[in-house]
Amino acid sequence: MPATSPAIEDYLKTVYAHTEWQPDAITPKVLADRLGVAPSSVTEMVKKMAAAGLVSHVPYGAVRLTADGTAEALAVVRRHRLIETWLVQEMGYGWDEVHDEAEILEHAISDRLLEAIDARLGRPVRDPHGDPIPRSDGTLERRPTLLLAEASPGHSGAVVRISDRDPGVLRALDEAGIGLDAELTVTDVAAASVDVTIGSRSHTLPRAAAEVIWVTA
Repeated sequence: MPATSPAIEDYLKTVYAHTEWQPDAITPKVLADRLGVAPSSVTEMVKKMAAAGLVSHVPYGAVRLTADGTAEALAVVRRHRLIETWLVQEMGYGWDEVHDEAEILEHAISDRLLEAIDARLGRPVRDPHGDPIPRSDGTLERRPTLLLAEASPGHSGAVVRISDRDPGVLRALDEAGIGLDAELTVTDVAAASVDVTIGSRSHTLPRAAAEVIWVTA
């Protein structure tokens, strides 16, 4: 099976994304849940990827990318995030609408078109959700961040990243005027919510929202 097959690309991107914003390696069960496939399918695919030198894995243990696997994953991530950025900036999509479109296009777009899109957009360093866009050489820019749900009262920072996993949360934050680069201050942290101020406005964010927002550390 070629290393550039859509199935392998999806696996590599999912493994990479899992550890991009937190340190715990992904397990086969979580990988199956994220991809919506049976655990037996994950077992077989991980074996093939390990044989190809893309991941390291021991039975029932975590799945980790090798250097080659990381390089392949970053190439897929670059395509996905540039496409999302292009759809928002050039095609009129909302930031809550681009993920599924990019999932399809990332497997079909040519390197030539991707380079043209990158140039057209002015070589962006982040996508509409704040995720860094890898350069063609695999390098990327990353700022020190803190998950809003883990911030203490009094912490001030700019919104760096908002996960696109739940489009409903994105729409709710958009309606509240909370987006990338918004400067906020945490005023209170409770079990079910986090209170913040943005300028003169106060917001009570449910825990589910605070757990998908990253701010400058």
